[in-house]
Amino acid sequence: MLNRNGAFIFLANGFEETEAIATIDVLRRGSVAVSIVSITGEVIVTGSHGINIVADALFEDVSFDSNELLILPGGMPGTQNLQNHEELGKLLKKQFSNNQYIAAICAAPKILGHLNLLSEKEVSCYPGYEDELTGATLSKLNVVRDGNIVTAKGAAFAIDFGLKLLELLKGIEVANKVAQAMLVK
Repeated sequence: MLNRNGAFIFLANGFEETEAIATIDVLRRGSVAVSIVSITGEVIVTGSHGINIVADALFEDVSFDSNELLILPGGMPGTQNLQNHEELGKLLKKQFSNNQYIAAICAAPKILGHLNLLSEKEVSCYPGYEDELTGATLSKLNVVRDGNIVTAKGAAFAIDFGLKLLELLKGIEVANKVAQAMLVK
């Protein structure tokens, strides 16, 4: 049973590779323990562009009791596969009710909309998914935080998304240092 503090990113077949890998990379550069969790029952998960990623653990083998952040990358059909995973949905609801961080990029904010977690939240998403953000206000920002929810538009903003998450977990100084080392700032 994997049980550690830090962040968990969930992968399903058809995930958007850039959004997952850039986010993981930025967080790990900032010394955040990020666990890659497969919801497929297999450790190898195939992205929407045919890139395979080896997960650190399977969903059913992880204890999420001490997590700081749950991350949902977008991509299709990965987002739909994540949305269809009932246990992940329960975990996201619990995370939200405990006022802990949840992050979703691209199409993945629709998962939160379907779980009714976006009421009165300002959010961003990939164009075309706005109608699935039940109760939310659409932001013009590429990456937006509203309380315990962080959302972003898509792959072009994956590094900014990762830096925002790093800022939440480690502070602005660490996020700026990582951004400077990556030549983002």
